[in-house]
Amino acid sequence: MNVSIASTEVHTVRELISKIYQEARQKVMKYVMWGSYCENALEKRTPFRQAHLDGLTSQKEQGILVTLGPTKDNTKVFGIYEADDEATVSKLVESDPYWQNGIWTEYEVKEWIQAF
Repeated sequence: MNVSIASTEVHTVRELISKIYQEARQKVMKYVMWGSYCENALEKRTPFRQAHLDGLTSQKEQGILVTLGPTKDNTKVFGIYEADDEATVSKLVESDPYWQNGIWTEYEVKEWIQAF
């Protein structure tokens, strides 16, 4: 039995599943966020930490946030997001208590192609 999906004919169940997966993945892109922490971030973040973690937990549960964390020396932050566009990731970063309270001092978001 041959089935057409998006003008492409597939011949096996494996091809069908692969095609469906590829089309679904094209709708959600991956983005990396790289930023900097303020001086003495470990001390300054304390009043905002729980709200920050709660927000990240919500993003993770929604399937938007893949991972996020600091470098070992606590000077940089790195995150991977799955979102419709770069603007969505920027809105999430800018709504985070760490950004709003100067714990994160700068950031950059770039679309990421996961090659392997």
